Amino acid sequence: MAQQISDAELEIMKIVWANPEEVTLFPYIMEGLAARGKPCQKNTLIVLLSRLMSKGFLGARKIGRRNEYTALVSEAEYQTAQTKNFLDKIYEGSAKGLVSNLILGDLLAEEEYEELKRLLEEGRGRS
Repeated sequence: MAQQISDAELEIMKIVWANPEEVTLFPYIMEGLAARGKPCQKNTLIVLLSRLMSKGFLGARKIGRRNEYTALVSEAEYQTAQTKNFLDKIYEGSAKGLVSNLILGDLLAEEEYEELKRLLEEGRGRS
């Protein structure tokens, strides 16, 4: 998944990913955007949904006069790909560089630091 998506497209995907239903309808997305303080015109949303479909992030099935949208890329898959891209671009692929920056730059809350420490210990035990 090398495709990048815009911030507006990501907002739509977050709504689709958060939907507990298997399919997401247009009005649900419109309401979700408004609830997030990012209202969108109907035609603009149609264009953004079309772009997400052409990029392979969304699938759509027409039922009568409405489309049912489904995520073709999971939130975890997207996050992993974007994290890898970020690591490659900013830290030359070094996860250690990122984590060091988070710790030394005092960018982690104490709870986050302890959780990371716990995850690292668990990971060490699996090797």
